[in-house]
Amino acid sequence: MSVPDAIDHEESERFSERLRERVYVGFTVLAVLLALSIHAEQTAPGMAALTLFITVLGILLAGLGADLIAYTVAHAAVPDRREVGQMIRVAGGALLSVVVPMILIGLSGLGVIRLARALTISQIVIMVTLGVIALIALRRVPLPLWQRAALVATLMAIGAFAVVLELVAHLL
Repeated sequence: MSVPDAIDHEESERFSERLRERVYVGFTVLAVLLALSIHAEQTAPGMAALTLFITVLGILLAGLGADLIAYTVAHAAVPDRREVGQMIRVAGGALLSVVVPMILIGLSGLGVIRLARALTISQIVIMVTLGVIALIALRRVPLPLWQRAALVATLMAIGAFAVVLELVAHLL
């Protein structure tokens, strides 16, 4: 294997890690936003923001812990400083998923929009973001356009189904 192939494989793995974490966190954010929106009239914007932030931080820490264990099992060694740094960068990058929802929730705290509207807009933004992330990721893959479109549609359908499941769970 040539060095460029090794570098391309390593970069591809890092890209895959970032993509996986952002999609996973995106679905988590979507679920939290839905749960909050069900109780928006009884929830203060500050509490909504805190709930979202704590949940996302918890999921990122859980993912970091899982990455540490998985790496150790896969490589029969603890990760070195460079690998731990990469894991932290992946987790930190996924924090971008909460930026728009936090801004919108902040605007509701300032009285610019109602919290329910902020949460609804945030859900739409997250769904669209998941689709855009998939489109960007799949442009690197040599697949026919129809297969890429089917994969993006599948991700969007999974997102919509996750929202429906969350809604059903909260209505029970």
